[in-house]
Amino acid sequence: MKKKIIIGLILFLILAQFIRIDKTNPEVNIDLDLINVESAETSISALLKANCYDCHSNESKYPWYTNVAPVSWWIKRHINNARGSLNFSEWANYSPQEKSDHAAESALKVEKKWMPISSYKIAHPEARMSDEEVTKLSQWFKSLQK
Repeated sequence: MKKKIIIGLILFLILAQFIRIDKTNPEVNIDLDLINVESAETSISALLKANCYDCHSNESKYPWYTNVAPVSWWIKRHINNARGSLNFSEWANYSPQEKSDHAAESALKVEKKWMPISSYKIAHPEARMSDEEVTKLSQWFKSLQK
């Protein structure tokens, strides 16, 4: 029985490799992008790109391990959900109230170190912000609240 389960698992993993995720990003219009719309300074722009944009923009980068199912499926679902809740590439399309709400929520999540999520920080050491960077990014998001 154990042998059948192991063989079944191996077959599943092999066959799963044939179900590929779509890695194409939607087109980016810089006139709609948060960094451009809010005239973010270079240091804020760098923090946003390193810590937020892989999931919360149309500029996702897909590392080598996104070629391996079922990890690729999990990452793609995460990106789709993240973009669905907040997409910095579509910032100008949000209403003033939505922008304020997103800014407040982003400030809180950065301040509490809930974002970027732990699994992202494990795979992307460059996304581990210092306390100073956390404060700077959180304060910047707070400055966007109306």
